[in-house]
Amino acid sequence: MADFQFNVSKGRAVELYRRVKIGDPAGSVLLVVALAAAGVEPDAVLRDKDTLADVLSGSTEAANAGYARKVLGGASLDIVTPDDANDWVDLTLPDQTWANVQAGTDWSKLLICYRPGAAVTDADVTPLTAHDFPIRPDGSNVVAQVDPSGFFRAV
Repeated sequence: MADFQFNVSKGRAVELYRRVKIGDPAGSVLLVVALAAAGVEPDAVLRDKDTLADVLSGSTEAANAGYARKVLGGASLDIVTPDDANDWVDLTLPDQTWANVQAGTDWSKLLICYRPGAAVTDADVTPLTAHDFPIRPDGSNVVAQVDPSGFFRAV
């Protein structure tokens, strides 16, 4: 589950996930973005950032060879199904693998973000959740195993 939810996405994460799932708007996706460990801002500062551009103005994205943002379209996502017995909604993602990520930049966090279309900038991307992910790439695969319950629970 998430370490924290960005303030800008509170009350919106389930809806934005659902929009990607149904393709409205066309080209909307979720992004998985890795932040470098060096110079990452504290959670209390990060949670107040409203766009991915805001996040990257004070923290640095990983830059290792073999790393690229993961782009997840509707086919990668599950149908949003409320758990009425427990009064919550879990949002899931498949495990993410980056092949042969080279040494150079240690990672500290993974962000799940909503991108409303293909032709947008980081200033248009909404950060949803942040997950601690301290890892030192060494040329092998980097695998982020997502909790079976999901990456986020709306209660």
